[in-house]
Amino acid sequence: MVKRSIRLENTEDIKTLCNAAVECPFEIDILSGNYIIDAKSIMGIFALDRSQPLEICAHTDAAQAEQLFQKVTSLLV
Repeated sequence: MVKRSIRLENTEDIKTLCNAAVECPFEIDILSGNYIIDAKSIMGIFALDRSQPLEICAHTDAAQAEQLFQKVTSLLV
């Protein structure tokens, strides 16, 4: 499991993250306080409070997670 902080400031950021997550063969969650949302669910992401940085958790090894993080580099905090 690999975790990183991200910031989703607008709709384009959400679409970028969701599209990158859908391409991954492993599970990816977004953590916000007590909530855990599937990063492949665009509606779930819209339901989060995005005023603070969120934590993305890729359930895989570091090498595969790095491929995801390269696609969403502009969103990482």
